[in-house]
Amino acid sequence: MDRIRIRGGAPLNGLIPISGAKNAALPLMIASLLTDETLELGNVPRLADISSLLRIMSNFGVDHSIAGRRPGQTAETGQTIRLTARSIIDTCAPYELVSTMRASFWVIAPLLARFGEARVSMPGGCAIGTRPVDLLLMALAKFGATIEIDGGYVVATAPNGLHGAEIDFPKVTVGGTHVALMAATLARGTTVIRNAAREPEVTDLADCLIKMGAKIQGAGTSEIVVEGVARLGGTSHDVLPDRIETGTYAMAVAMAGGDVTLEHTRPELLQFALDVLGQTGTEVLTTPGGIRVRRNGNGIQSVDVTTDPFPGFPTDLQAQFMALMTRANGTSRIRETIFENRFMHVQELARLGAKIRLDGDSAYVEGVAGLKGAPVMATDLRASVSLVIAGLVADGETTINRVYHLDRGFEALEAKLARCGAEIERLRG
Repeated sequence: MDRIRIRGGAPLNGLIPISGAKNAALPLMIASLLTDETLELGNVPRLADISSLLRIMSNFGVDHSIAGRRPGQTAETGQTIRLTARSIIDTCAPYELVSTMRASFWVIAPLLARFGEARVSMPGGCAIGTRPVDLLLMALAKFGATIEIDGGYVVATAPNGLHGAEIDFPKVTVGGTHVALMAATLARGTTVIRNAAREPEVTDLADCLIKMGAKIQGAGTSEIVVEGVARLGGTSHDVLPDRIETGTYAMAVAMAGGDVTLEHTRPELLQFALDVLGQTGTEVLTTPGGIRVRRNGNGIQSVDVTTDPFPGFPTDLQAQFMALMTRANGTSRIRETIFENRFMHVQELARLGAKIRLDGDSAYVEGVAGLKGAPVMATDLRASVSLVIAGLVADGETTINRVYHLDRGFEALEAKLARCGAEIERLRG
């Protein structure tokens, strides 16, 4: 397996283009199942998860093509993918495909809404918690679907189609909101989704569905109202910038020092996290089409954070922020409220010399004067990039193993950092 080697100590200076958001691209690709016309998506990142979902879609009979390079596109700024689900030959998503990526379970909603049936493997647990699908299935049942579990598969049927429903989620769920939103577009009548996720990726999906002919109001708020339509059409839509990638590179600059402009992104997508970063002593400035992050010489101040659904501090930036706090002045408390097992990076950061104490849902990070390079192991996507951030300042050499986690969510990470002065390279396994 590939590894990444970093020699710490170099500040970051230059430009980093931000890719399209993986967490927006995946549900948008799945939404192509709702129509027999072509959905063209621009600014799609080149990631392992995108390739995995394309394999699943192909298994259904979805035709896809990757367009040639467009003006302004580079290997780091996304691609254009066309998906056409005109003739679906199979509504089963097998375990060997779904098990590679949890978000692929969401295909159950458009398959059920358009074809009245779906057989999708249960995705199982993952390294950062169980992430159950019970709320997704509850929503589908409200639409009138019959749900059965058979040999590890969810079998959903609605031979007479779905009907509108009132769905009250007991807790905020991004996956549940995506599923309910897609199912509601083709359901007969009106659907009201309460306690809906407000994440920008949900709004991006709704914007695309509206272009396809859906009638949706309230996306981006906690209550979404959908009036079902008989059919949806094709459209063209650009994936929004990746707020998690934006925050990750911003924290990398705060850690290593320097002056970097993050291009093709929008500060409002992660304003809370940027405000927290400002409290650490890092200068964060809005620029035309991006964000400028600077930290030159001043120390890093400790800040307490609690992860929360949008617009709060994202759980997907928790590990990166913890890496930053390992070099802060004082002790910070980081509380994780979204996933119950998302501190697996703590022991790997400790191998670099970090001082972190766990107590229930909280991690107490005592800043140290320096970190020392060592071999470390990535445990999940966000944990792996926290080790990269720590390695940027660690004395000596840090080698990160199992970087296939990184390839799931960060496009051209080594190239983007190396161009800004980081001593980083991939070692092919």
